[in-house]
Amino acid sequence: MPDAAPPPPQPAKLFAFQAQLPRLPVPALSETLPKYLRSVEPLLSKEDFARTRAVVEEFGQSAQGRELQSRLEARAAEPGRANWLEEWWNDLSYMGYRDPVVPYVSYFYAFKDDRLRRKPTQRAAAIVRAAWAFRQSVVDGSLAPEMARADPLCSHSYKFMFNACRVPVKPSDREATYAPGDSEHIAVVRNSQFFALPLVRDGQLLSAAEIESQLDQIVRDADSSAAVPVGVLTADNRDAWADNYQLLAQAAPQNAQVLERLQSAAFLLCLDDARPVTREEYHRVFWHGNGRNRWFDKSLQFIVCDNGKAGLLCEHSSMDGTPTCRLADYVMAQTLGGRVDLGSDAVRPGLPAPEPLRFATPPALVRAVEQAGERFDKVVGQHQLRVLQYEGFGKDEIKRLGFSPDGFAQMAIQLGYYKLYGVPRATYEAAATRRFLHGRTETCRSVSNESVAFCRAFEDPHATPADRTAALQAAVKAHGAYAKACADGRGVDRHLLGLRLVLRPGEAKPAIFQDPAYGESCHWYLSTSQLSSEHFEGWGFSEVVPDGYGIAYTIRRDALIFHIAAMKNEFGLSSDRLAHCIKEAATEMRAAVVAAGAGAPPAKL
Repeated sequence: MPDAAPPPPQPAKLFAFQAQLPRLPVPALSETLPKYLRSVEPLLSKEDFARTRAVVEEFGQSAQGRELQSRLEARAAEPGRANWLEEWWNDLSYMGYRDPVVPYVSYFYAFKDDRLRRKPTQRAAAIVRAAWAFRQSVVDGSLAPEMARADPLCSHSYKFMFNACRVPVKPSDREATYAPGDSEHIAVVRNSQFFALPLVRDGQLLSAAEIESQLDQIVRDADSSAAVPVGVLTADNRDAWADNYQLLAQAAPQNAQVLERLQSAAFLLCLDDARPVTREEYHRVFWHGNGRNRWFDKSLQFIVCDNGKAGLLCEHSSMDGTPTCRLADYVMAQTLGGRVDLGSDAVRPGLPAPEPLRFATPPALVRAVEQAGERFDKVVGQHQLRVLQYEGFGKDEIKRLGFSPDGFAQMAIQLGYYKLYGVPRATYEAAATRRFLHGRTETCRSVSNESVAFCRAFEDPHATPADRTAALQAAVKAHGAYAKACADGRGVDRHLLGLRLVLRPGEAKPAIFQDPAYGESCHWYLSTSQLSSEHFEGWGFSEVVPDGYGIAYTIRRDALIFHIAAMKNEFGLSSDRLAHCIKEAATEMRAAVVAAGAGAPPAKL
């Protein structure tokens, strides 16, 4: 008898590769400093660059430079330290950051419409069932780890996805996590009123029909009453919120219990009475809403509007975009694709009513809520937004033309900005470093000598299509090389940050960090990032400097979607004008490549 065929290999578990992931490297000074010089050269005049080069070369040859490098290498080699950057980065960029998390830190996804589920509570129930299935695969570890080709990615951040909440503390916030088995409920908010909804009864998950009936009850109860909108406190400056958190927790014994139920919930479901129609309208609902029907510290907030529009808002402190993008894509693939397990159509009799989570709100707390609401309204009112849905072409056409879709989109942003302002400026693109244990992000510096030459070629009326295409190809190639270095843990910004942070009190700051070029090259006039799914109508976040833009973009097969945010202030920024210029840039780029005969035969648009 022939031997039986071996069983098929079992898929890897979520945390299967954690023990073998490499540590984030500390690049050599001899690698980082020349790379840094190349990144600042296109931003400086020849005279300024000559001064900067002298300062950088002096640092590379100095005893202080070698000492700081040695300290950083020693930190990276410490036994038991998973990642030399992790504690610093989490504190500086997130937990210690004191501006409001919304609009400045959190990010959101806007989902495609569900044409089978127009009723909001019906759509919400399907989303809850799909999200719960994903949660279960995280809890039991059966979810496959993410891979970058053959390399596994770190799964550490999944521990902060469900049953987690940021908690305001001075001078630096903390992340609270709860055992999933002890917290099998979600929180729901409607009309600024919170409810706890247990999803498991008698060992059985509530069906979509049962969840829908419970949500209908919540809507009826919440819409027939009113409450102080305590949730807006989470939209405040973190120090103010930390003070008011103590005020809230100590106002009455029940408040501490309500906070515990909110914070321990698997996630928050926000049932909004808004009915957004335009892209800008629903992007704003999912980005910040009215601030009252939220608990912005929750790690995940699914949002469903009264007209069925839906999205997901994510608190950024412990999770970057790639894991939440995976979650959001899964939930939409399940619900829009008709694959979600809805359970029985029957509603079991005698289901306990959703549990109201009512805060006691004495006068001092009411005043605090009113003041937080005024500050939130002012901050949101200072922001402008334009969503550019460019439908001329998308990923398929860009690939056919022979380009990396992300590199092409980045150059459209560069050319659009150059058209509007006539100069290149420092640009941040988030690059994941999750190939390393507890890795998060590195800065992909999108501006290069090649990108500036590309912009100039497209603005030169005498340049031929072949000239322009060659410049575009060189720019995308340079961008791809830097992005790969970042993914390999060999970018510039995190290494230089580490060298700054190992300085001891009283030690002289090296001239490289006092050089104006360093500050200018880290002032992100364009803060950009790409997360993509065919199920998204875009995603978004804010600018990171008052005179800059925040551009989140999605590359779909047939479209490019740019969420362009900026402040209304003395710098005269215009999201509308930048959107116009990016659209013009993308059209001109494709036209030049087609005219030059590059790529495959042109498709009809």
